[in-house]
Amino acid sequence: CEALAEAHVAGIVHRDLKPANLFLTRRADGSACVKVLDFGISKAALGADEAGAQNLTQTSSVLGTPGYMAPEQLRSSKHVDARTDIWALGVIFHQLLTGKMAFQGSTVADVYAAILTSPPEPLRSSRPDAPAVIEAIIGKCLEKDPNHRFANVREFAAAIGRFVPTGGGL
Repeated sequence: CEALAEAHVAGIVHRDLKPANLFLTRRADGSACVKVLDFGISKAALGADEAGAQNLTQTSSVLGTPGYMAPEQLRSSKHVDARTDIWALGVIFHQLLTGKMAFQGSTVADVYAAILTSPPEPLRSSRPDAPAVIEAIIGKCLEKDPNHRFANVREFAAAIGRFVPTGGGL
């Protein structure tokens, strides 16, 4: 969340968050550190009227990894913001806890259709031991309307913070 928040503050939306782009390492003091990798399809999220506003990659096609893409990203890779990455964090969090994707299908088109029209698989259907509040946090990340998601990564981090072990026990 820290790395992603820094990217967002710099005006960059990753657009392809997935477990393969998260690398666990250790800092010099031995504490755990997750590095966010592969900003290859990231987008500068600067205002269109700003001179420096530019897409770092072409945005006329679907860009991202099926299963981790937010509905608005499926509709237009150009019109995304930090809340698109929050969606992907919700999918990753769901997958981390259940071993399953939040939206499933037998084809990529089926996965896209599920993302656009179906609710996510309820966390507690696979993990009945999970606290309801965790399911609610993931649900908020996976709201179809970005305006109903966490406004930024710091809000998401604050919501999950009480469930994160302390002392670098990764």
